[in-house]
Amino acid sequence: MNLYPVLFIALVLLLAFYFILRRKKTTPVTLSASDLGLLDMHVVYYRHLDQAKKKLFVQKIADFLASVKIEGVGVEVEPLDRLLVASSAVIPIFGFDNWAYGNLGSVVLYPDTFNEDFAFEGGKRNILGMVGTGYMNGQMILSKSALRHGFSASAGKSNTGIHEFVHLLDKSDGATDGIPQNLMAHEYTIPWLKMMHEEIGRINKDQSDIDPYAMTNEAEFFAVASEYFFEQPEILKEHHPGLYEQLSRIFAQHPAG
Repeated sequence: MNLYPVLFIALVLLLAFYFILRRKKTTPVTLSASDLGLLDMHVVYYRHLDQAKKKLFVQKIADFLASVKIEGVGVEVEPLDRLLVASSAVIPIFGFDNWAYGNLGSVVLYPDTFNEDFAFEGGKRNILGMVGTGYMNGQMILSKSALRHGFSASAGKSNTGIHEFVHLLDKSDGATDGIPQNLMAHEYTIPWLKMMHEEIGRINKDQSDIDPYAMTNEAEFFAVASEYFFEQPEILKEHHPGLYEQLSRIFAQHPAG
């Protein structure tokens, strides 16, 4: 019996196993007292948590920072930026015990808005954030200025970081279509679609306080409504109780209390 083919296959499998393990190996991240102070100062969601949930939030932040690379192009990535990116990622999945963004390897920060060619200087630039597709799959691009504005007191219902991470959650089932099948039971799909289309109709008639950008398509409606849900949950619950309940079910959270 010729053992060479068997040995060759075994070697290939061992090498594959080695590279898989090496790729999954991460360096633990520990947040400093300064980091915790930045979270408390800039992330209202974190500030409103009780002590036990704050500890869990910090652990999820550390896990995210250990597994996702954050880098800047034309801009310095400061400690606050890293914490705000991680907070944008953790807030939508905080209601789930073991969620990990398996479809994300890196987040790239640009100084400001950029265009579809990823240029952030000159020309028409109106993109604040983008989840990569094609050769950019596994990457996210965010405007640093938009990221920071989303966590400021003047942001209102908007938060670019949360918006893009909700797109990533939506995409995790294979389609960015506004129906997060990994997060909601099948029987809620039709009611959710119906609610989205009804609310898009009200926005179109200027009968809703939801950002008109939500009319773009179902995926954008889901992301825009989610921003509202996490940034001003009490107002969303008052103005759109049905939408609030649907999003509470999807995210397994009740931020309005």
